[in-house]
Amino acid sequence: MYLLSILLVIFCTFATIQSGTFSIEDELDWWQKAVIYQIYPRSFKDSNSNGIGDLKGIEEKAEYLKDLGVDAIWLSAIFKSPMTDMGYDVSDYKAIDPLFGTMADFESLRDKLHSLGIKLTLDFVPNHSSDEHEWFIKSVQRIDPYTDYYVWKDPKAWLNETTPVPPNNWISSFEQSMWTYHPTRKQFYLHQFADKQPDLNYRSKELVEEMLNLIRFWLDKGVDGLSMSAIVFLLENESFLDEPVISNQTINGKPTHNAFDHIYTQCQPETYEMLRRFREVADSYKQKDGQTRLLMLGIGTTPTIENTMKFYGNKSHPIAHIPLNYHLLDSLNDISSAHDYQNHLNKWIENMPAGQWPNWVLGNHDHFRISKRFDSSSVDMMNMLLLLLPGTPFAYNGEEIGMEDAKIRWEQTTDVYALDVGPLLYESFSRDPERTPFQWNSSHHAGFSGIDGKTWLPVNPNYYRINVQAQKYNLKSHYNIYKKLIELRSKEAFYRGDFKMYTISDRVFAFKRNLSNEVYVIIMNLNNEEESVDIKNAIANETNGNFEIILVSENSEYEVGDELNASSGVFRMRPKSSIILKST
Repeated sequence: MYLLSILLVIFCTFATIQSGTFSIEDELDWWQKAVIYQIYPRSFKDSNSNGIGDLKGIEEKAEYLKDLGVDAIWLSAIFKSPMTDMGYDVSDYKAIDPLFGTMADFESLRDKLHSLGIKLTLDFVPNHSSDEHEWFIKSVQRIDPYTDYYVWKDPKAWLNETTPVPPNNWISSFEQSMWTYHPTRKQFYLHQFADKQPDLNYRSKELVEEMLNLIRFWLDKGVDGLSMSAIVFLLENESFLDEPVISNQTINGKPTHNAFDHIYTQCQPETYEMLRRFREVADSYKQKDGQTRLLMLGIGTTPTIENTMKFYGNKSHPIAHIPLNYHLLDSLNDISSAHDYQNHLNKWIENMPAGQWPNWVLGNHDHFRISKRFDSSSVDMMNMLLLLLPGTPFAYNGEEIGMEDAKIRWEQTTDVYALDVGPLLYESFSRDPERTPFQWNSSHHAGFSGIDGKTWLPVNPNYYRINVQAQKYNLKSHYNIYKKLIELRSKEAFYRGDFKMYTISDRVFAFKRNLSNEVYVIIMNLNNEEESVDIKNAIANETNGNFEIILVSENSEYEVGDELNASSGVFRMRPKSSIILKST
């Protein structure tokens, strides 16, 4: 059918047009064209029926990844760990945790992925280790060269014979003092996260060389890149002064992490210098064989945009290929306006140093899923945004089928962050809901595991209707729309073409990607009500006005192949629906 037949002759308020532009002319590397798919290994596929996902399980599903169309995978923490923080407390940087398999399993997975043309990148945690790491055990005992591998400080004072006072007022990300007293060494050690995650001391030359050698170890293993987690915390100011209080926010009567301005514990000048050395190691491998080893940095949203952009470095002293961009993840939600979308997208693009490359993240293992933050009707629309913006998109496993956060009871909770705040507040802090097992089909445990008992986290009860198998043969499903988006993104107009944004109205956002005469327009109705959309004063004026609809969201009233003359009038869009137009 033709949209011209349903054009509505109604009054439409003229929309203010705001625009941002972006284009790239340089030759692009593999990571710039890639869709990078983050896998949370505990939850992807269990191969040995113990209720926990593993490397063999990922290998079993390698063909699925190939069929989906992703170019690279990023594995969350898999190194040996006591699992206080689900692997982000490493006890051996050169070993795979037995929960996930063996080094032989890792090498087999690497070879399988590479045979399919899929790159492999890993999470690497340079800021801290586990307190069960051999280095920490020896540092406690002051055994050289490990004595200064961690940040140790004497008590500021003693309240009495048994109660030492921490060196300062620093509060960790896990809402406790950053300092824990160790009775054997008779000093406090620093931890920006849980007390079982002591911070490494990058003012120790021996520790620095140890970490550089570990990067070489994994690059020698054939990984295509490393994602460095929590790097804003890498070094602290040597003054160890109290941090300024900026709010009276408390949890259980105690000041929170966000109550302080972290001028002494984040983004220190030496942090950037240290990360340059990490990049030098990665680049030395490219000098040998011409293949880029991708360096990604987990920035978070705490630093200012100016500090964040410093993590790109510059042409003579590069740092990250990709400082991970969490601004959309943390700033957009179900009530965001079209102007909010434009402003947050522009925030990154306009502040990005010349010649650098953007990236976008809308989901990961630390944040509620898209269906929670925007509602389940918005899944396709948000995936269109993520995959068709200029730059490298990072996709979280499960978003391709619209997985939803599960309800996790207190007694089922595993996340240390949630456990630390107790049963009254845990739901506000827990990351378990977005980490539940992947839903492959409607069979036992959603096809994730063959275990007779419980999986490590319960499978979402909606698995009988939200799963890969149910969506694979439905051409209008989230899964098939996702596949088509990845296919569409492979067109040069999307990874190299110009980019321009439009706020058609307060609740209708659009953006255009074009290269030469190839023009694509993505229109998103952010409203929870129907919208009358008029693009004739914006997009139509820049083209001949004739479009074909080439992809629609699952909830759209339109069909692929419908035609639109954008200069002729107004058309209707259902709530939370989106369409992709191609100029004809």
